[in-house]
Amino acid sequence: MSHQANGAADVDAYPRRWPAAVVMIVAVTMDLIDLTIVNVALPTIRADLKASASQLEWVISSYMLSFAALLIVAGSFGDLLGRRRVFLGGIVVFGAASLAAGLAQSPGELIAARVVQGAAAAAMIPQLLGTFRAVFAHSERGKAFGVYGATLGFASAVGLILGGVLTSADLFGWGWRSVFLVNLPIALGTFVAAARVVPETRDPSAGRPDLAGAALLAASILAIAYPLVEGRSHGWPAWGWAMLAAGITGLVALGAREQRRRDTRIAPLLRPGLLRIPAFSAGLGVMAAFAAGLQGFFLILAIWLQTGMGFSPLRAGLTALAFSFGSFALATLAVPLARRYGRLVLFAGGVLMALGTLGVRIGAERVNSPADFWPIVPGLAIAGVGLSLLIIPLANVVLAAVPRQVAGSAGGTLSTTQQLGGALGIAIVGTAFFGHLNDHHTFTDAFRYATPIAIALFAASALLALTLPRTALSEEELVDLE
Repeated sequence: MSHQANGAADVDAYPRRWPAAVVMIVAVTMDLIDLTIVNVALPTIRADLKASASQLEWVISSYMLSFAALLIVAGSFGDLLGRRRVFLGGIVVFGAASLAAGLAQSPGELIAARVVQGAAAAAMIPQLLGTFRAVFAHSERGKAFGVYGATLGFASAVGLILGGVLTSADLFGWGWRSVFLVNLPIALGTFVAAARVVPETRDPSAGRPDLAGAALLAASILAIAYPLVEGRSHGWPAWGWAMLAAGITGLVALGAREQRRRDTRIAPLLRPGLLRIPAFSAGLGVMAAFAAGLQGFFLILAIWLQTGMGFSPLRAGLTALAFSFGSFALATLAVPLARRYGRLVLFAGGVLMALGTLGVRIGAERVNSPADFWPIVPGLAIAGVGLSLLIIPLANVVLAAVPRQVAGSAGGTLSTTQQLGGALGIAIVGTAFFGHLNDHHTFTDAFRYATPIAIALFAASALLALTLPRTALSEEELVDLE
C-alpha cells in the first residue's frame, strides 16, 4: 500500500499508523542508544583492542561524521524511492554493521563498522520523520512527535545503564562486544514488524538526490575532522593544516554551488539563504558549541572514571545517570518556558551546563576510588538541568525565525550540525585530554586540564543564545512546520 499525499485521507486509509509509529521509534532507538552505550564501553574497548587515543576518538566520531554527511541526502532518497523501503534498508545495514562491530578484531575494523552504522542511522531518521508527516493528521501529529521526542531523552539514560550492565556482565565472554550485538535482535524484530505495519510513503514532487553535493559534503567534513583527531599524534604537520583549510574551502564551495543551483529536478542539499537569517546562523552556532562540549566531556568522563579511577562500566554508567536525571527534571517545562521567555531560557541552560561541568571539575579532586562518586553527582545533575533548558527548546526558538517553506531543510541542517559539532568536540577535547596524559600527568590532572574546554563551549552556546529570537514556537506550531 502506497500513500502519496500528506493528510487526513492517508490516516483514514491506514488505520495502523500508531503500531507503525511504535515500530519505527523502537528501530530508531538503536541509533539513539548507540552513542551513550558505546561511551561507557570505551575504556574496555581500548584495553581489549589496544586502541590508541586517536583510534578511540574515531570509534565515536566516525559514527557521527558519517551520520552528518549522509542525513540530508538520505531524506531525499526516501522522498523519491519510498520511505519504508529506505527505512527497512537502514535497519538491515545497521544490524549487519552492529554484527561487524561486535566481531571486530582490531580498532580499524571497529571504526569501519561504526562508519557504516552511522550511515545506516542517517538513512533511518529522516524516514521516520517523513512517515509521521504523511500518516498522521494535524490533530494527532503533535502526540506522535511528542512520543518520539520523549524517547530521545529516555534512550540516553537507557544507553548509560545498558552499556554498563552489558560490559560488566561479560555475557558469554563477549564483554564490550555485547553493546553492539544487542542490536541484532532489535534489528531483526523491528525489520519484520516494520515490513508488516509501516506503509510506503513518498513525495511525488521530490527531486533527485544530490549525490555530487553529498560527496563534496562528506569529503569536506572528513578533511576538517581528520587533522583535528590525528594532528597531535603526528606533531601537527603542515599537511594537517592544509587539509583543514581544504575542508573549510569545500564547505564554502558547496554553499556557493547550492546558491547558483537552478535545476529544480535535484533536491537541494543545503539552503545557503538560511545562513543569511541571523537567528538561524546563531542557532547553528549554539547547536555546534553545545554538541562539541557534550560529546567531548562525556568521552573524557568515561575514560577518567574507568581507566583512571577504577570504576566498573556499570558504576560509571550509574554515576553518569545523574546527568540524565537532571535533564528530566525540567524537560516538560522547557518549551513552555521558552515560549514565555525565549532566548533567556536557552542562555540559562548554557550557563547551567557550564556551571555544572565546573562543579564536576572541582569535585573530581575528591574522587579517590569507585566509592567516592558523590562529589561529582551534583555537578552532573546541574549540567543535566541545563541541557533540558538549552537543547529541548532550541529548534522551537530557531525555527520561529525561519520561513515556513524551508523549515524542513532548516531542521535537517540543525541535526547535521549537531552530529558534526559532536565529532569535532571529541577531537578537540580528546586531544587536550590525551595530550596532557601523555605528558606524564595523572588521569585526574588530564581530566581537569581538558574540562575547561567543554566549559568554554557551553559558555559560548549560552552567549550565542542571546542572539536568538525573543520567543519560541509551541510544539504544535513546530510540528506543523515539520
